[in-house]
Amino acid sequence: MRRETLGSANFRVLLTPHPSPLTILLTTFVLLFALAGCAKETPVYHEQSFVFGTMVDVTIAGEEPARARELSSKVLADFDYLHRTLHAWEPGALSRMNAVFAQSPSKVAVVPGLVPIIQDATRLSEMSGGLFNPAIGKLIKLWGFQGDEFTPQQPDPREIKALVQANPRMTDIVFEGILFYSKNPAVQLDLGGYAKGYALDLAAEYLRTQGVKGALINIGGNIIAIGSRGGQPWRVGVQHPRKAGAIASLELHDGEAIGTSGDYQRYFEFDGKRYCHIIDPRTGYPAQGVQAVTVLIPKGSHAGTLSDVASKPAFIAGVKGWRTAAQAMGAESAMLIDERGEVYLTAAMNKRLEFQEKGLVFHEVP
Repeated sequence: MRRETLGSANFRVLLTPHPSPLTILLTTFVLLFALAGCAKETPVYHEQSFVFGTMVDVTIAGEEPARARELSSKVLADFDYLHRTLHAWEPGALSRMNAVFAQSPSKVAVVPGLVPIIQDATRLSEMSGGLFNPAIGKLIKLWGFQGDEFTPQQPDPREIKALVQANPRMTDIVFEGILFYSKNPAVQLDLGGYAKGYALDLAAEYLRTQGVKGALINIGGNIIAIGSRGGQPWRVGVQHPRKAGAIASLELHDGEAIGTSGDYQRYFEFDGKRYCHIIDPRTGYPAQGVQAVTVLIPKGSHAGTLSDVASKPAFIAGVKGWRTAAQAMGAESAMLIDERGEVYLTAAMNKRLEFQEKGLVFHEVP
């Protein structure tokens, strides 16, 4: 990871516009869990790319190399298309929608493929009680987190207050046939907390239709499993929020998905305080007091999407409210690591995880 000092010894920023050596190391570490012990007779194909602003890994087991390469290339091409379509600030379908929202109540024809995505994101936002809120793109931009190389900044508190009071919500978006508009000009969509999971579900569905019996897809720590690797479950690592490598590992069964939200991926520090990219819609400020939240989602048609979305409300809710927030999203297996490094986890998650580090402080909840 590349750290740069900007203007003050008190001001530190993490910039990750491209895969850094540490990012590659962590990704490789996860895949070592996944591939270790594969039966020699089971061919395993692995391909990496950089999409959605993060490292992406596609691992396919049990297919001949040429076919696995073809399948993997199709998955990565679909990811690239989704990335361009759902990008919040670069030219694309979503950024064009955001331009229309700013001119509300103007009505414009919608790109059909976006309708079910936005409707699903709205449903999940309502499930979370608004803690997952893709409509707060203006707040994310205000904090400088919309950019491959962001400029850290301390926004004017008056601007933050004004955006919070404007209360942009997903339910402000209205579809009328082929037209759309927003009832609230403060709405600006940022699907960064949804798109990776949605992509996992599409990829898993595609690979299953192609008869693939074993695959593991990892988009920046959001991972979904298909089948097994030569009859053995896939084994994956959960990234340590403060160290290289994994804090724990687990077997990921067919159809299960796991996702982590952390304060270590995109953040800056000012006067010794860390400000991450996960914004609390209630306050307009980056969520505090949590290093990481991991959720394990059971097999289902939206497991990948939930693995991406469900960790955000729990992260924002913090130590006092994370369990309720995770349950509301259907995540019975969940873990939170607080700012001191203490581990809070559900009984269901505790049964699945094998921790790599000794001396951790644990708090188990039902």
